[in-house]
Amino acid sequence: MSERPPDVAERTTSEVASHRPRLRAPLSFAMSNMSLIFVWIVLIIVFGILRPDTFLTLDTFRVVLSQQAITALMAMALLLPIAANQFDLSIAGAMGTAVVVLTYLMSHYHVAWPLAMVLTLLGGLVIGAINAVVVVAWGVNSFIATLGSNSILIAVLSSINGGQPVTEGIPEGYTNIGQRTLLTIPAFVFYMLIIAGALWYVLEHRQTGRYLYAMGSNSEAARLAGVRVSRLAVLALVVSAVLATVAGMVFVMRIGSGSVDAGTAYLLPAFAAAFLGATQFKNGKVNVLGTLVAVYALATGVKGIQLLGAPFWVQGAFNGAALIVAVALAVRSQRRRAT
Repeated sequence: MSERPPDVAERTTSEVASHRPRLRAPLSFAMSNMSLIFVWIVLIIVFGILRPDTFLTLDTFRVVLSQQAITALMAMALLLPIAANQFDLSIAGAMGTAVVVLTYLMSHYHVAWPLAMVLTLLGGLVIGAINAVVVVAWGVNSFIATLGSNSILIAVLSSINGGQPVTEGIPEGYTNIGQRTLLTIPAFVFYMLIIAGALWYVLEHRQTGRYLYAMGSNSEAARLAGVRVSRLAVLALVVSAVLATVAGMVFVMRIGSGSVDAGTAYLLPAFAAAFLGATQFKNGKVNVLGTLVAVYALATGVKGIQLLGAPFWVQGAFNGAALIVAVALAVRSQRRRAT
């Protein structure tokens, strides 16, 4: 006796059930690894509705894009240390040092700006090397070591000229290399994107990036596997200081002056963006693309709140809340990966 073939309803139910996992998988991936993009879109829609005359304009787009170039550089300065399970709280001091050294060399000692840039970068290398010695050679916890070096740097800088900002004597030739525009966008935004591309290539397509992630996941296991963890820690801290130095140089390009505490305002947004970016695309690992999305999603929220007439302190509260949420999401992602 032959079996009765399944009817249309049964076949349809079976086909839907078989397709459901295939549909659910990419949707689940998008919601868990690209959720910030959806949040960013929602923010644009909400503030676009509330302030269509001021928010949805090319001027606002250019302002946000250019203002956040320095924040993006500072956030990217954190990526290699965090990937290697290190922390660098001295990026604020390194950026401030770059601002003061660069402006003083050009305004007080009349050093040509190309040479001043080279000397400033060497200063960033020295800061990174000192951090590396304290952390790697002396074995001091990176959080404590870089917190201490940041305090020392800011204290030393405050003693220079009574902590007064340098507002005169910056050569136009230097500021012009950052103020030139391409498609109405300042040149220093493209400098930031070039650095982001180089960092992305190292982390995603070079053995160094794989080793950094391995070290961040389990330093001892990476060491036993032959990874030179000490050398990688040195590399991460030195690159971090150099990128913070570049951020200071871009700051002078953009502002045309320099102040001792220039880097302090960027420390919290940089950490918030780095940790929030780690929840995107790479399932709990810091990455360049996620960091850039986080920087500009946060900036969109802050800009929208400002256009609604919120007081000045809201930006700090917004970034602080974002940092807490970002760390919580990163920890949750790590637990999910562990299970």
